[in-house]
This record gives sequence, C-alpha cells and structure tokens, in this order.
Amino acid sequence: QVQLVESGGGSVQAGGSLRLSCAASGRTFSSLTMGWFRQAPGKEREFVATAWRSGGTTYYADSVKGRFTISRDNAKNTVYLQMNSLKPGDTAVYYCAATTGWALTGASERYDYWGQGTQVTVSS
Repeated sequence: QVQLVESGGGSVQAGGSLRLSCAASGRTFSSLTMGWFRQAPGKEREFVATAWRSGGTTYYADSVKGRFTISRDNAKNTVYLQMNSLKPGDTAVYYCAATTGWALTGASERYDYWGQGTQVTVSS
C-alpha cells in the first residue's frame, strides 16, 4: 500500500506562485509514476501533470503548460508541483496520485493511490 501526503497549498493572488509537495511511502518510489490532479467546486477532477518513474519524462495538461513544473526527488520520495503565474481558474483542491502501471498517463482511472488533497486558492 502506498501512502501519499500533500502539503504546500494556500491562498495567493493572481500572478503569484506556490509549490506543492507530495511525500510517498510504502513502496519503492522510483517504481511509481507520479501525477497531480485538481478538482474545482462543481467540476470533475482533471489532470494537471505527471512525471515518469525516473523523472526524466513529464507530461502536462494544456491549461498549465508553461506555468507549472512537475519534478521529483527519488532520494526523498517526494514529487513537487511548482505553480507560477497562477490564475483564479487554478483554484481547486490539488491531489497527488501514484500508479504502478507502465505508462505515462493523464487518465485518473489509471492511478492506484491518491492523497487527501490540498487546497489552492487564487484571488484576483
């Protein structure tokens, strides 16, 4: 079983930055592809970014490309999401997720483990 714990959420004004962290335990971290998803009130959960096991390959939703950066430190069992140029539309609960599957994917159903979520609020 994999446990995921997010941190780093908060409130920021538009144009600001936040960095989310997700610490994983329970399985060899480098065997997991890690992803970030988000869910705004009244909306479905949506894909944000994902990073392959080694961290060398990443994939982003078009809505965040160029503003958000996913990275991982396999020595610390942690994945990060650096969020710059934040917009009010980025307001959501952000979830860290992990999959043991052999694919780099934005499909939430492919992820086996989920964190509890952390709130990000961007004001205009």
